[in-house]
Amino acid sequence: MKHEGILGVAVIGTGRMGSDHVRRIDEVISGARVAAVIDVDGERAEKAAAGIPGCAAHTDAAAAMDAPGVDAVLIASPGPAHEAALLDALARDLPVLCEKPLTPDAAAALRVMDAEVRLGHRRVQVGFMRRYDAEYVQLKALLDGGALGRALMLHCRHRNVATPPGFTEAMMINDSVVHEIDATRWLLGQEITAVSVVKPAPSAAAPGGLSDPQLVILETSGGAVADVEIFVNCGFGYQVQCEAVAERGSARLGDAHGLYVNAAGRWGGAVAQDYVDRFRDAYDREIQHWVDATRRGVTEGPSVWDGYAAAAVCEAGVRAQSSGTRTEVDLAPRPPLYA
Repeated sequence: MKHEGILGVAVIGTGRMGSDHVRRIDEVISGARVAAVIDVDGERAEKAAAGIPGCAAHTDAAAAMDAPGVDAVLIASPGPAHEAALLDALARDLPVLCEKPLTPDAAAALRVMDAEVRLGHRRVQVGFMRRYDAEYVQLKALLDGGALGRALMLHCRHRNVATPPGFTEAMMINDSVVHEIDATRWLLGQEITAVSVVKPAPSAAAPGGLSDPQLVILETSGGAVADVEIFVNCGFGYQVQCEAVAERGSARLGDAHGLYVNAAGRWGGAVAQDYVDRFRDAYDREIQHWVDATRRGVTEGPSVWDGYAAAAVCEAGVRAQSSGTRTEVDLAPRPPLYA
């Protein structure tokens, strides 16, 4: 299905991420408009739709998908609601961009994958936005080009200022390290086969019951190893870094070589305070790429298989967290649709 005109997008979920995507489609990117917003909180949906010409507010996602002018769906609702919305969209053969996680667990992801396979063509792009970050794109091109030889290791750091109430150790894997899981698979072109988690003595800033920081070790099908420092209460900012070590050299991203100021006896620059700030440009590129591909009648970017593989690795990671032992990843066979 090719869309010659402006793409009418229904945005499901109007929390922080969904509202930011509504703004992005309405004000930043080209080729699309917000045709509908959906939220179980009708008042919040009305507020998100206010001021956008022709945008309708809904509380039911399926009804919104059937509304006139809706050509595609962007899912930014909480993870447990993703499966139902994805299956509804696939039943209507609608293009979808689904924020991570595809689904909160691998079994649900398999059900979504089965539905897309039965459809016979890709319709879903998963929102792993790091694949659209300029530095990650450069690193991927460098590794694929072969100038540094085979990649041997990735050293990754993922730091957040602080965690909200109710944040759990499993969320360190499912909500944070999941990005390094996808980035590792994408940068190396390999599947992750096993996960180990090492826990140092917790920081004094860690909330009770949360062992923070942790070191997550990912083994891959090609013999590479990635280590991920996850520190979700570092206190000073949001920081994502990755160094690839290869046979003939190394390359690192995330050093924030922006504006440095010398004043009042000090030198330095700013540290981003959250993911929206750090990856703002990546989100813009991601949504623009999705809109452009959808208007051409194709689906590109991270696939349902990528979302499923990430969920399977996360499940192994959470088991490794609790057991303290190396845990192998159990992956289903990869369907030809995602070859």
